[in-house]
Amino acid sequence: MATNRSSAGDPARTLALLWGTSTGSSGRRGPRQAHSTADIAAAAVRIADAEGLDALTMRRLAQELGLSPMALYTYVPGKAELLDLMLDTLYAAMPRSTPADPGWRARATAVADDNRALYAAHPWMAAVPTSRPPLGPGLMAKYEYELRALEGTGLDDLQLDAALTHLLGFVQTCARMATDERAAQQDSAMSDQDWWTANAALLARVLDPARYPTATRVGTAAGEAHGAAYNPTHAYDFGLARTLDGLAALIDS
Repeated sequence: MATNRSSAGDPARTLALLWGTSTGSSGRRGPRQAHSTADIAAAAVRIADAEGLDALTMRRLAQELGLSPMALYTYVPGKAELLDLMLDTLYAAMPRSTPADPGWRARATAVADDNRALYAAHPWMAAVPTSRPPLGPGLMAKYEYELRALEGTGLDDLQLDAALTHLLGFVQTCARMATDERAAQQDSAMSDQDWWTANAALLARVLDPARYPTATRVGTAAGEAHGAAYNPTHAYDFGLARTLDGLAALIDS
């Protein structure tokens, strides 16, 4: 859906909503409203967390708040702007860890872990494209804080931005794969280990170890170690270490 991406709405209305300013349009003034934008965002997040982002509609949200759909539009222009409000609200509220180790690697790890925890709490966020992020107060505070994790490493400004983007992209990819893995278990009503056990005989009939010796050896080792073809925690820990190793090579150079 087009509205299930960031910055799909009207830019002026989105920024006015996020920063609490006026767009200068008429029809938005009147009696004191019963809800705040914080109420709207919190209710929308509850629906998305419980039922998924596709279940969130303006009508569904209006029902949650005890409003008519038309009344809801006096708070939020539409679902596209609502999504940006939800994202910015969560960015503003997310925990920001302070590692005991003052080094850049520990700081970058804390940034990655904080974002991973955010996606774990709100899995729908990992699937939202944010190539044009709305510059709301929550996002700007998040960006400022996270850039400082890499400040003082000798990277120039373009490298700082690219390094942070690379790190956060890795975390988002891991979060999406973890969400997909949970969805597969729910859809099949089986754990990965149970699924592989149930289908082992079928796979043995079609896969020839002599034809795929390396894949058989490595896949068997990984499966035995993780109890599945994919382990989200191992993938994150291994990938984060390698991502930081790559940044270390750039910083050292």
